[in-house]
Amino acid sequence: MADNFFLLLILLAFVAIGLHEDFVLTLVYFFVGVYAVGRWWSHRALNAVHFTRTFPKRAFLNEKVPLKLELINTSWLPVIWAQISESLPVELIVPNSFQRVVSLGPRGRAHFTFTLNADKRGYYPIGPLHLRSGDVIGLAEDIQNEGRADNLIVYPRIVPLAHVPLPSHSPLGTLRHTQPIFEDPTRVRGKRDYVAGDSLRRVDWKATASTGRLQVKQFEPSIALETAIVLNLNADEYDYRTRYDATELAVVVAASLANWIIGRRQSVGLWVNGEDPLIGKSQPSAILPHKGRAHLTRLLEVLARVRSIKTQPLVDQLRQTLPRLSWGTTLIVITGSVDEAVFDEIFRARRAGLDVLVALMGLVPDRVAIIQRVRHFGVPLYEFTRERDLDLWRK
Repeated sequence: MADNFFLLLILLAFVAIGLHEDFVLTLVYFFVGVYAVGRWWSHRALNAVHFTRTFPKRAFLNEKVPLKLELINTSWLPVIWAQISESLPVELIVPNSFQRVVSLGPRGRAHFTFTLNADKRGYYPIGPLHLRSGDVIGLAEDIQNEGRADNLIVYPRIVPLAHVPLPSHSPLGTLRHTQPIFEDPTRVRGKRDYVAGDSLRRVDWKATASTGRLQVKQFEPSIALETAIVLNLNADEYDYRTRYDATELAVVVAASLANWIIGRRQSVGLWVNGEDPLIGKSQPSAILPHKGRAHLTRLLEVLARVRSIKTQPLVDQLRQTLPRLSWGTTLIVITGSVDEAVFDEIFRARRAGLDVLVALMGLVPDRVAIIQRVRHFGVPLYEFTRERDLDLWRK
């Protein structure tokens, strides 16, 4: 339309010159003025429009995430019309865009609310917001402005576990254990009469005074549980028929184990070789073992973001991880397959004083040979083909 407008101005100018008509020349000036004012108005008004996007930045699976969008005109110039286009992830909402046409008065505001469905774990961009406008009569070209994008993290599913038989031989900690050689002085099991050889530091003087006989404290045996979860998301090491479901199940198993270990006030770390959009493809994520809910949140954020791709093989990941683990650490390997090179690293880890547990995900073509070999060497192995298989740790 702008091209036709310029042709009209040129035609009117020739008519005014040829006929020496002041009225036609006045029309030319009028239209030129309208065009100039319209462009200036549109630019000035649209640049004065700001927005705020309010929503929880983190969500658990299957939650409803309310998103509030507010447009604010900070100028005294009204915005005659503006088209809003908000880009949204298709995994969270259908259709994957939000479009409206609004007008804003001087210092005006407009509010919009819609809901995102957190039905799939992931790291999702919300936005950017696109604003498009023009002059009131449509002569000026479209003017566009782009707002920033935010991100939403949807945590993976966490299956509540009741008992996980993780092997460990570390002599300190807070988990009850049956080895009587290690005792936890913070867990008093009872009292007994003093016998020769008992340490005086174990004497319970209050019980001694009440019974009239020298009494010593008995402590529960305990064991520390420092765990390293190695999550293999190399797509080539999963059966192609169940690759997506198996890798998603692997993430669920890792998240559930981390939650269970942290819930027992133990340390857990995570090494994962998938693609993290905040780190890049070539650098696997590595989080050293720590305790606490804040540490669990950090682990869950990584597990929410990471994706399965063709990346570093599991054997290389183990070779980089094992030297960083201390003696007595429990190593949990979550993978879709185990080959000879991986077996060599597992046995090397055991010789270095680590306890190893293997969790196989999805369909494994050589599963019988793998099961026979790990059982021969006494390595605990669990198979998971669906989430329901975690019930064996929920009892």
